[in-house]
Amino acid sequence: MAKPNYSFEKRQRELAKKKKKEQKEKDKAERRLGVPGETEAAAKGEAGAVNQPPSDPAMGPTGG
Repeated sequence: MAKPNYSFEKRQRELAKKKKKEQKEKDKAERRLGVPGETEAAAKGEAGAVNQPPSDPAMGPTGG
């Protein structure tokens, strides 16, 4: 059985952490400089985008 390469695994975790942090910083900068309420998800037309109207809790799950 091959012995685990812990150094490689640690490096991969560090790279993933660094990439995630850089993406968060990029998103944060875009929010500061970009158009309010516009996100990358809204530009792509993905579900859950910011442009959806707020739901009214008084209406309940059926809407009526």
